[in-house]
This record gives sequence, C-alpha cells and structure tokens, in this order.
Amino acid sequence: MAERLVILSDMWGAKKGLWITSYLGYLQQYFDIVFYDSFKLSDISPINYTAENICRTLKNGGIDTAVAQLLIKEKEESHYLTFCAGGTIAWKAALAGLPIKSLMAVSPLDLHLQTEKPDCKINLLYGENQADRPGREWTTELDMDMEIMPKFGRELYSDDKIIQKVCLDLLESYLKNELSFKKRPLVS
Repeated sequence: MAERLVILSDMWGAKKGLWITSYLGYLQQYFDIVFYDSFKLSDISPINYTAENICRTLKNGGIDTAVAQLLIKEKEESHYLTFCAGGTIAWKAALAGLPIKSLMAVSPLDLHLQTEKPDCKINLLYGENQADRPGREWTTELDMDMEIMPKFGRELYSDDKIIQKVCLDLLESYLKNELSFKKRPLVS
C-alpha cells in the first residue's frame, strides 16, 4: 500500500497552478495523493483575485479558515508536500493537532514569524531571491533544515528544474523511508 501524500497548493490554487500537474504526474504512481487548493480552503472570494488581495485575505483570517477546514478534512496521518501559503497552512494545522508524518514546504509564507514548530520531520526549500525567507538563525533556533536555491525567487516551485528536484528528493527519501530534501545540483 502506497504512503499517503497530501499536497497543498500555493495561494493561487489550481486556477493559476498548471505546474501542479507536473508534480502529480511524477508522484501519483508512488503515493496515494490527496490535493487541496489553498485558495479554496482559505475561502477567498474569486472577485478579489489579485496578489495584494489574496495576501491581505490570507493574513486577515484566510490562513486560519484554511487551517480549520484542513483539520476537519484530514484525520489520517500523512506526509505533506506544500507550496507557498500551503506550507503555512500545514504548519499551523500541525501545531493545532493535524496528524502529520513529515512536511516538505517549498517557499512557505511568513514562517519566520513562527516561534514553535510541528513535531515531525520538516524540510524547507526557498529561493535565494525570496525576500521573506527565514534567516539561518531561525532554522537553527527551531532545529530545522532549510535549503536555499540560488537564482530563484518566491515561485521557484513552478520551474521545471525545481519540480524535478523536489520530486526526485521526495521519491528517493520515500524509498529510503526518510522523506527530506537532498542537496543536489539542478538538472540542466
């Protein structure tokens, strides 16, 4: 029986996330995948579909709404692969009791504001040019791994090289039963 992998999208959800199909294509034959659209979980009105409005809504209760919905929907202990807002949603849900085996968060929002971490294996991946990524002091204080990809920004997860890297890391870790990112060069 395949391990269960819950995937949480970025703040744009499936509407702007054609890249998500690449992750699903790579991973679906190895994992029992459940996908959640973070935009929908956050109950954001489609009328306000701009980056500024989405970020404002997420910070003003949208993340909390998504956390509450995820806690209702997910009762089975699972691995989580998350992107942008999805990483923050999974992090906060785990702190609120979400049964979680591991969290692989690519470019999660505002984690540097968190003072405690979930009790699971956590791996973070950020772009070098992402302005709001946590500093090394934060990851050291919370005893976590963080990898920074040179020359990438916030939406690094939509790049084909990063998609391949994350999927290969996840599959290799799954086969070794450790689920974490590996330091490896990008495929050209």
